[in-house]
This record gives sequence, C-alpha cells and structure tokens, in this order.
Amino acid sequence: MGHSVVTVQQEVEQTLTMPVLTPYKMGKFNLSHRMVMPPMTRQRSWNNIPQLHAAVYYSQRATKGGLIISEATVISEAARGYKDTPGIWSKEQVEAWKPIVDAVHAKGGIFFCQIWHVGRASTYEYQPNGQPPISSTSNVLKPQVQANAEEPAKFSPPRRLTTEEIPQVVNEYRLAARNAMEAGKFLSPFKQLLCFDGVEIHGAHGYLLDQFMKDHINDRTDQYGGPLENRCRFALEVVEAVANEIGADRVGLRLSPYATYLDSGDSNPTALGVYMAESLNRYGILYCHMVEPRMKLSEESFETTESLVPMRKAFKGTFIVAGGYDKEDGNKAVAENRTDLVSFGRLFLSNPDLPKRFELNAPLTKHNRSTYCEPDPVVGYTDYPFLQNTAQAC
Repeated sequence: MGHSVVTVQQEVEQTLTMPVLTPYKMGKFNLSHRMVMPPMTRQRSWNNIPQLHAAVYYSQRATKGGLIISEATVISEAARGYKDTPGIWSKEQVEAWKPIVDAVHAKGGIFFCQIWHVGRASTYEYQPNGQPPISSTSNVLKPQVQANAEEPAKFSPPRRLTTEEIPQVVNEYRLAARNAMEAGKFLSPFKQLLCFDGVEIHGAHGYLLDQFMKDHINDRTDQYGGPLENRCRFALEVVEAVANEIGADRVGLRLSPYATYLDSGDSNPTALGVYMAESLNRYGILYCHMVEPRMKLSEESFETTESLVPMRKAFKGTFIVAGGYDKEDGNKAVAENRTDLVSFGRLFLSNPDLPKRFELNAPLTKHNRSTYCEPDPVVGYTDYPFLQNTAQAC
C-alpha cells in the first residue's frame, strides 16, 4: 500500500514539473497544455468529402484547451494529389466538416484546418480535364515511395505557373480559409460562432508553396524565382491574403526549410527559415509551425548540428516544433525555451488520450505504419485503445 502512495506522489511531482503539460496563452486561445496534434494525412475522406468517422477520430484526441490541426485539406480540385484526402473548396465539403468541427468543440478542443495545394506532387488523373499539375517549374518529380504503397508513386510532368496566374492560386487559398470559417458556423445558446478556430497554411514538405521557396526546385526567372526574397514571395502573398480574409490572429504557417521530401532541398535552409520567420512578423500571424532539421525525410531521423533556434528567436508569435518528438525531448524543448508548443504526430495517432498518458507516466501504444492510410473507417484510425481499455486488457 505504501509503495503505491509513493508512486502516486512521484507521478504528481512529475506532472507538476512536466513543461508540456503547463498552460499557454496562444493569442486569444487559452491552451491547457502545450501538446499539439499536428496534421496527418489519413486518406479516409471518400471522394474528397470528409466523413463522419473523422468526427470520432478527432474527438477521441480532443482535450479541453488542446490544439488539434486537421489533416492536410485541399483548397481546389486542381490541388489534389492523393486519393481520398479531404477538400474545402465546395459547399458539400464545408457542410461535411461541420459535425467534425462540432465534435472537437464539444470536447473543448481548439481546431485549426490545414489548407493545402500539392503542386507538382500529382498526376493527370487528379487534375480537372486531365491537365498537367501546376508548379514553380516544369521539371517532373521523380517517383517516390509512399505510405502503404508497394510500388513508388509516379507523377505527371507539371506546368510552370505563369506570373499572371499566381494571384488566382493565392485567391484559392483565401477562399479555402473563408470556407474553413464557415465549417460548423451557427450560433450556440452562448452566442459563440462555432467553426474552425483558424487555418494553418501548408508551406512544407515539398508541396506547392515549398516548390517556390526551395532553390532545388524553383528555376524561375520572374519575380517569383532567383533570390530568396523572390522565391518566398508567393508564400508570403498567400499568408497576407489569408490573414486579411480571416484575421491574422487565426492564421498559422507550417514550414520545413531543412526537409528534402519530394526532392525539395535548398542550398541554404537556415537562411530560408530565418527569412520566412522574420517576414511573417510583418503580418502578425498567430503561429509558425516548423519541422526539425533532423526530419529531412518523412520516416527517418538524422543526427544534425542544425537547429530551429535562429527561427525561434526571429519569430515574434507562437512557435511550434515538430519532427520525431517524444515525451522527454518535448519537455526539454519547452524547458529550454526552444519552443512554445510541441507537435506529437505518431504518438497522438496511436494514443488518443496522449496528454493523460504523459500526466500519469503510463505506457504508450506503438503506431502501426501499415494502417496509416488504410481505407478503413475504424482499423488503424479509431480503434487505438484508451488507457482504461489498456488496463482492462492487462
């Protein structure tokens, strides 16, 4: 009996000193802890329409005052590159998001929608009228190994966006952000607007905005190519348009300056990251969500001397780090003031009650990579156990 009392006491002491479980004020949002569920593509939105099983999935992982960022959500028909990813360009999609958003809010969660254009990471099959996908370049993306796929994915040769077309794509991001503000909007008895709480612009991982920012891809000679300032122009125009549409206090941006996913390397990723962090201050957006240098590839962590600290120091809003974090190094990052919030991707995927497990120092369920994108509404999606279920199984 005495042993269990000591154990509980130790757990309480650990909880009191666990930095990721301390509250944080992110602009107008009062977060009860610093653990973020980041965007994770799950490919279970049949025909690009969000499904009710997503309401179960997200609400399972929602906590009062906890931040969830939705899976990458495509901004237009031409923005698609993967099967069954959700969209937010049509009225039907906006309506389909409403019960999902409401389910997260019913748990007291804060829910941002990540808006996404894949650029050249697509094929004719996904494009309207079988047209070429768009990019900063006309160079084709070489075949890539993807989750659950036996053969490397092949991509269609892209079409280089003309200078005159870029404002049209900026406008698609703006409209998607506006749609996110409509998803779930109705007046509650407390006269609160219930919709996505904000949007995160996907500027990472070799997709469209990254295809402009990274000099290994961008080979343009207009005002969107060449020097760093030109390559970042498109992304910053999107940030400005979205911030003007829904308010800068509801906008985040995800960046991965060091990542080489989808052939998206850069000759000076630190300069790119710092320039973007500094530039974002002009627009006063809520947060910058940056992927660690160690995560150059999606599934493999590398030893590196590079760090996000220069970007952390440059950006004046809330800073979120992502990339291979576990409990120990997540707590260390917050304790050392290298970040405000920490994303835990795979851990949230396989542990719907992750903050509670951290709090109790409970064992964690391991994720099953083979079911990440399994087209099943339950398996590998909503069937990961909660702590009490684990206890019963034991």
